Amino acid sequence: MADTSGSGGLIEELAKGRITTRQAYVVLVAAGLVLTWTTNVFQIISYASRAFALYYALQSAIATMGALRDRDWPRLAIFGAACVLASLIVVFGRSIE
Repeated sequence: MADTSGSGGLIEELAKGRITTRQAYVVLVAAGLVLTWTTNVFQIISYASRAFALYYALQSAIATMGALRDRDWPRLAIFGAACVLASLIVVFGRSIE
């Protein structure tokens, strides 16, 4: 529920008001229902896990670029490794049933 609430506002913001929060909720709920009715629950969890890994990969990439700009080599190595690991999870992650 919290993810839907946050996503509705985010969609409205990204659409610059062309899509209202209420319209975004309708689309999000419809997408959630279709996904739930057409997909195995383990596959849904796998999709969500990969989405989180992608988010972490992007955050790590941003941190890596900042460390590179600051010439902070220890943090560059840590953030770069986190980016690579999260990217590998996105690409090779599998559902365990």
